[in-house]
Amino acid sequence: MRRRSLILAAVPAGLVTLAGCGDDESDSSKASESTSPSASASAPASAAPPPKIVDGPLPAVTAGVKFGEKPTLPKGSGEPSKQLAVKTLVAGSGTTVAEGDYVQAGYLGQIWDSGKVFDNSYDRKTSLVIQLAPGRIIDGWRYALAGKKVGSRVEFSVPPTWGYGAQGQAQAGIKGTDTLVFVVDVQGTFNAKSSAKGTDVAQDDVDLPKVGTNTDGKAPSIEVPKGDAPKKLVANYVIEGDGPKVAATDSVLVQYKGVLWDTGKEFDSTYGRKELTSFSLQQVVKGWSQGMTGKKVGSRIVIVIPPELGYGAQPPAGSGIKKDSTMVFTVDILAKL
Repeated sequence: MRRRSLILAAVPAGLVTLAGCGDDESDSSKASESTSPSASASAPASAAPPPKIVDGPLPAVTAGVKFGEKPTLPKGSGEPSKQLAVKTLVAGSGTTVAEGDYVQAGYLGQIWDSGKVFDNSYDRKTSLVIQLAPGRIIDGWRYALAGKKVGSRVEFSVPPTWGYGAQGQAQAGIKGTDTLVFVVDVQGTFNAKSSAKGTDVAQDDVDLPKVGTNTDGKAPSIEVPKGDAPKKLVANYVIEGDGPKVAATDSVLVQYKGVLWDTGKEFDSTYGRKELTSFSLQQVVKGWSQGMTGKKVGSRIVIVIPPELGYGAQPPAGSGIKKDSTMVFTVDILAKL
């Protein structure tokens, strides 16, 4: 059994409670539209063997041909492939996407036979961030995007076997016999080695913890001073990114490590589990929600959480956190979901 993420464990009355584990996708981390290929209820883990990757057929993009533009393409001509047809329309030069990574992407999806667009992120002006893992996204995405590089535009067709299966997706108007066509712009990829990217910020207050600024994917150090812990919440930049600001209603993808103020002992870490964590800021302890609100994506922050904004007198059983403990976290905000 994998260790639970303590920030997402059940917490005392009066604080936010989340029933799931840190490696489970929160409701708000799913795509906002049920038609999205990432909706968990519509993306069951398939027992089908991996498809063959073939070149076509695929309809040609007739407008919006550049990376990042909303594409337009006709309905499919003739019979679609029974396998996974994949074509790289724009070859990127960034990091290579691997199975299990989180991918940030713009996308459009339509039905082969009718050309009906059932979902696209371009009109929403919001990218999808989703893990390429069984049960998190339809299998066609996993197989089509693994091995592609950031900056690539990829077109692919997905037959039901590696899509929504024989049950289809009624809410999106997708029948169990429909082959789907996607155009995906791969904007970024994140995994357990990802770190913040930005400008180092001076850590001049000797009464506050000092956090390492390494960006090699390894856990940064946290040096806790010997004095008394602050009575109020502290949330400061260590590395300031240049992404959009996080809102209190957002979900985020993060790397983090937590230690106790009194002892400096580590009690939780995504680095130790070698996996990222995603969650809604409405589902974590108040210190996390308040501390991260307004901070920029791409940043590393240090959060010092007093007991009343953390676990108070009822810390999670077996966590190693004593009652009324002040917690210190270093958090890399990798993406908004």
